[in-house]
Amino acid sequence: MAKEGPNWEGLLKWSLSHADGTRPPRNLSEEDRRWFMEAMQSQTVDVIRRMKAITLVMQTPDQVLESQGFTPQDLEDMLDELQEHVESIDMANDLHSIGGLNPLLKYLRNSHANIRAKAAEVVSTIVQNNPRSQQLVMEANGLEPLLHNFTSDPDVTVRTKALGAISSLIRHNKPGIAAFRLANGYSALRDALSFESVRFQRKALNLIHYLLHENRSDCNIVTELGFPRILMHLASSEDGEVREGALRGLLELARDRREQGGSCSSEEDRKLKELLEQRIEGISLMSAEDLGAAREERQLVDSLWNASYNEASALQEKGLLVLPGEDAPPPDVASKHFEPPLRAWAANRNADVQANSEKKDAPLLLGPPAGSASRHNNSNTDGGDERNPPT
Repeated sequence: MAKEGPNWEGLLKWSLSHADGTRPPRNLSEEDRRWFMEAMQSQTVDVIRRMKAITLVMQTPDQVLESQGFTPQDLEDMLDELQEHVESIDMANDLHSIGGLNPLLKYLRNSHANIRAKAAEVVSTIVQNNPRSQQLVMEANGLEPLLHNFTSDPDVTVRTKALGAISSLIRHNKPGIAAFRLANGYSALRDALSFESVRFQRKALNLIHYLLHENRSDCNIVTELGFPRILMHLASSEDGEVREGALRGLLELARDRREQGGSCSSEEDRKLKELLEQRIEGISLMSAEDLGAAREERQLVDSLWNASYNEASALQEKGLLVLPGEDAPPPDVASKHFEPPLRAWAANRNADVQANSEKKDAPLLLGPPAGSASRHNNSNTDGGDERNPPT
């Protein structure tokens, strides 16, 4: 590692010399040098210029970067910066326009695990809730390296980040879901659930729930692949989020079974009932604080029991489904003591208007002359408009 940091000028000279293999190297102009140095060193330069400079680095072979003093940590820091820029949907879509998307996808195959993981994280940010970038990544065949890392990478962090990127890429993306299915994505998700990494399990369970919720016909696939047995095992996990994720998956399967008029085997039914009874017993022994944290789990257990056996669970009989205070929003104590001045002014003004209205209404009880009443009614109409102005 070079103590003085990367040699940006040397990198630029190499890049300009090798940008087109059909032309001989050209001299580096002062303008080119100044632009690149500003783009990589200035903190005030515009985002597009920074992204173009980062793209230039990503297009440079690893051996050249090493010769210019670049380290894997330098590249991770660069990807961190790129991720900040592409959090904007416009910037995410512009990355393709400036030629940066394909080099980023190549980083998914980098020899350093941290860079592979970080590249997947950047891809996830680019495609999240972004149909245009989802399409661009699919067209660039970006799903393939993500699937490879998800299923085969020796580093579990890389696998987890790749799965997160896949989840963002195929959500609300029918071509992406179809490609995921064709690539045996469900088998890969089943294998992911057997890993000891809790974060990996959580991401896999979240994606399974989304896919089953959006495509109920896939319930048959996951049942044939043996998911129910795995989900029942994970529903007893020590991690609360894993338990909830497993229960959500089982609930989707139970609802589909009930809609289709089918039933599970007697052995599966016995194990499921045994599991739910154990969870109910465990919930019954929880402290008040733990019960509050397990609110979603309590509801999932009750819903799954109802979907499987068409009756309320024992949680309702024990009064543990909805605890006191959970069915109402918390009291607004702070606003009573720290009421904003504008709100206080408006409340006082409304009270003054109401008091004035009551004073004007009083003569009506005395039976005023018709002309006076007419004038008074007109006054009331104006007052009403003042309290409720037209929008």
